[in-house]
Parts: sequence; structure tokens; C-alpha cells
Amino acid sequence: MKPTLLLCCAAAALTASSSAFQTTRLPNVAHSSGRRITSGSITSTSTARSLFFNNNQGIQKQPIETEEEKQKRLKLERLAEIEAGEIRRQQRISEDKLGYLFLFALQFLPLVGSDRYLSIAYFFGLAVTTVYLGGRQEVIDAPEKVTKQNALYAPVGASLAIGGLYFLLKNGLDPTSLYAVGVTIFGALCISDIGVPLLRNLFPSVDFGTAEIELPEGVAKKLDVDRLPIDGLITLGLGLLCTVVYWTPVALENKFLISNAIAWALGMVSLGAISLGSFQTGAILLAGLFCYDIFWVFGTDVMMTVATKVEAPVKFLYTAPPSDTPKDYPFSVLGLGDVVIPGLFVRFMAKVDEVLQPKNLSYFTTATFAYGAGLAACFGANEMFQNGQPALLYLDPSLVGSALACAAVNNQLSEVWEFEESSEEKVEEA
Repeated sequence: MKPTLLLCCAAAALTASSSAFQTTRLPNVAHSSGRRITSGSITSTSTARSLFFNNNQGIQKQPIETEEEKQKRLKLERLAEIEAGEIRRQQRISEDKLGYLFLFALQFLPLVGSDRYLSIAYFFGLAVTTVYLGGRQEVIDAPEKVTKQNALYAPVGASLAIGGLYFLLKNGLDPTSLYAVGVTIFGALCISDIGVPLLRNLFPSVDFGTAEIELPEGVAKKLDVDRLPIDGLITLGLGLLCTVVYWTPVALENKFLISNAIAWALGMVSLGAISLGSFQTGAILLAGLFCYDIFWVFGTDVMMTVATKVEAPVKFLYTAPPSDTPKDYPFSVLGLGDVVIPGLFVRFMAKVDEVLQPKNLSYFTTATFAYGAGLAACFGANEMFQNGQPALLYLDPSLVGSALACAAVNNQLSEVWEFEESSEEKVEEA
């Protein structure tokens, strides 16, 4: 019991005992001669005192939680929370297993050939399926919410970042290695995270909830952890292996699928870790990055230079078809941001579905199809004009426009426009 609660209980007991004593004593004084006290007064007083001391003893018997016990309890509660979250993630992946199997099968497409249309099929299938699965995935901890101020300044921050990389490249300083090291380390952790529920579905007979490895005493003291879960260790090892393979001195053409795997894990974890918070925030973010993408792709050579010169697993690659003329970059490219940024909006529309319960059209399904339509339009323009296209030019209007059109069909236009995640909590409380 908390100390504050003990003090409240003690005060309540003392007040009750004092009131009982006064109530029983005063009438007896009135009916006594001189200083004589009746037996009824003695009995009542004794009863009150007995009640007080019994209550006091009961309070004193309540154990007081020490700081060490509190920390241990909190750690156990956190472990239980994590395990409950992992079970939810495992169940959701089991429900969406066909999507994950499709993504796995898609990785064999480069073995078929490097035809241009095969690369389009690869990128389209990978991006749309990732957005769909990322929009449905379960998470353990509440995501970080993007504020309207964050959304307003996002294009500025992105411009400074890409402009800084371009400046370094043009001045003979190649930040590729340093940038790629940070990305691959974080990518290994992301593979470890997203790999746990996948591993549990691959081996459902293994009770990973209790399967742990006990650490040596010295290591346990340094890490402040006695045991580590086997599933987390296995997937962390897989993530580190992917990082090692990525850094092996082998041509990227022979290992680009490893780069794609790291990028995919980064994208999935990002979709679960970030929330737009409100529809208006999402609209602001997409509108700002819409202008950002158009400017840096069509107005300058900055985007294409950084995308092809800075090599790191933050994009999806597919080997370019053979050509008589040598190419500066041997891959077709789909930027990770063209999946994650629109994917955040698609995932947000899934939350709108949960709260508003539309009767006619699902917001999440509509957003997923709108993403596919926008991406198809981008690929079509790329084939028509034979140059790099800003994907957000096609994706952002498709997503926001379809969401508002869907809201109009559901007669929920104002509800969608004003929707915030806090409204979800209010509905649950109601």
C-alpha cells in the first residue's frame, strides 16, 4: 500500500474513534451525580478504544512497498505488457499471412529477369502490399504523434537534409559510409523487432513467451537483465547478419535484395512508430511534401544526385535492364519515403474506420486503392516521359482526395476533417 493511502486510512480511523468516544461520553456525564461515571460509559469508551487500536494495528500490518520491490513489480508489469503486445502482433500476422507470403515470393522475381516491366511489377507489389500490411499491423507501444507544427516544418527539415548531402557531394566529401553505417545498424534493430512475430508464426509450436536464455552473472549486472528472450536474440542475429552481408565487398547487384530487406524493415517499423494524430495534420504533411518533391525533382538535380550517389538501404532497388549505352546507376529506384509517408496516411485512415464505423465505404480500403492508383499513375508518367518522377505528385492528391470523397459518400465529411486520435479515446470512454 502506498504511504499516502496509509496516512489517509490512519486519519480516517482516528477521526472515527474520536467521534465515537465523544458521542458515548457526553450523555453519561449529563446523567451522573458529581464525577461518577456509569458502566455504560466505561463500556462505550472501551469499545471505542478497542476499535481504534484494532484499526491502527490493521493499518500497521499492511506491507509498505520498498523502492526495490516497486522497480521489480514495474519490470514484471512491463514484461507482461510486451508479451501481450507480441501475442497481438503474432495474431495479426497470422491473419495477414497471405500478404507476407506474397512479399516473400516477390523477392524471387529478379531471378526471372531485369525487364523494365518486371521492375514495375516488383515495385508496385512491394509498395502496395507494404502499405496495406503496415496499416494493419499491431504495435506494442503507443506511436509518436506528429503535430501540425511538425508537419509544417517537415519539408524544411527534409530540404535541409537533402541539400546538406548534395553540398557535401559537390564539394568532394562523400558521406555515404557514415550515413550507411547508421542506417544499417538501425536496420538491424528493425529486423529484430519486425522479425519476432514473423518467427513466432513460422514456429507456432514453440512457446517463445517463456523461452529465455539466462545470462552470466557479470553480464546480467551490466545489462540489469537476468534473462533474454530467445526469439528476440534470433531475430537480432538475423538483423546483424543482414548488416554484415550488406557490408561485404561484393557488388551491390549481387546483394541488393538484402538492401531491400533492410529498407522494408525500416519502413514497417516507421509505420508502426509514427502517427499523424489528426486528419488535418496528415493533409498538411502531404501538401508540404508534395511541393518539396516536385521542387527537388523537377527544379534541380539534387534529388536524383543524392538518390544515386548516396548508397544506403533507404530505397528499394531492382536491376536495370541491359542497355547498349552505359548507365550511371545500374538500378531502378523507388524511394522509401514514397512508401512510408503515404503509408502513414493510409494507416491513419484505418483508425478513422475503427472510430467512425462508416456504413458505405471503408476509409482504409479506399486509401489503399488510392495509393495503388497514384503509384500506377507515377509509373505510367515515368514510362511516358522517360525521366524520374516525384511520386508524391501523384500519391498525395490521390490519398487526400479519395479520403474526402469517401467521407462525402459516408455522409461524414465534417467528422473526417475534424478527426483526431483523441476522439478515439472519447468514443471508448462513452
